[in-house]
Amino acid sequence: MTWDTPGDHRTPDRGRGLVAVAETAGNPGGRRGAVPAPPSRRRSPSALGAAVVTVLIALHVLAWQGTGFSPAELIRGWHGMADFIGEAIPPDLSWPVLGSGIRAALVTLYIGLLGTTFSVPFALVLAVLGARTTTPNRWIYQAARSLLSFLRAVPDVVFALIFVTAVGLGPFAGVLALIFHNTGVMGKLWSEAMEEIDLGPRDALRTNGAGGVQVVAHAILPAVVPQFIGLLLYRFDVNVRSSLVLGLVGAGGIGFLVNQSIKLFRFDQMATHLLIVLVLVIGVDLLSAAVRRRIAM
Repeated sequence: MTWDTPGDHRTPDRGRGLVAVAETAGNPGGRRGAVPAPPSRRRSPSALGAAVVTVLIALHVLAWQGTGFSPAELIRGWHGMADFIGEAIPPDLSWPVLGSGIRAALVTLYIGLLGTTFSVPFALVLAVLGARTTTPNRWIYQAARSLLSFLRAVPDVVFALIFVTAVGLGPFAGVLALIFHNTGVMGKLWSEAMEEIDLGPRDALRTNGAGGVQVVAHAILPAVVPQFIGLLLYRFDVNVRSSLVLGLVGAGGIGFLVNQSIKLFRFDQMATHLLIVLVLVIGVDLLSAAVRRRIAM
């Protein structure tokens, strides 16, 4: 607050002083204009939330009953598991068993590699057609999405059984099964990656008269290449493990030897094959992780 003094032509600023006092009194921190926040109120659980929890609990109870889930039954059957493990240990590490297992593991690796690589062009085409950022036509978009959903919904084991009837037993049926199933999975992942990019470069190219292929090649794909490679490596890891299961239905590889050992009650040989599978999966996982780290740098 200021007052007139001799030789001073300033006028008293009583209004501003009163406002400042009022603001300071209501704000102990000394900040002007700050409005104290109202006390937070805890929200009580809504009726919708309670209904969702009730439905989830009811579904779990039905699933428990429908699957015959019984920990007591598992405990009572420990003798069978002990006998199984006792017959599997120690594993048979003789060279005929170990050598055949290694050769079959390489076949399993080849199935996963070819099933992943040969599905790339089909997955890429369907991903472009099934992404809203690259396909404005609604009918083409829905058709591509429906095909991806079908390929993804049919398990690779079912595809393997179908192709075994067409080309016979062996790794070729496993490769074909992985190509079809992996096309659906990878196409879905890639299309979602393309829908999450920044649309600025795409719109700029369209404004300058670029065609659809040019937009995809120069704006869409360069933005998602790192994601594409990461997802591809992840699917390769998954496909190698899936190749083991495909061998159980006659698609070759080390899964066929595991199935054969179980049928012959040679659980020591089965343990040897499973150890080889463990080494194979760990090696593929380490290789994929190293490549992903290299890309991220």
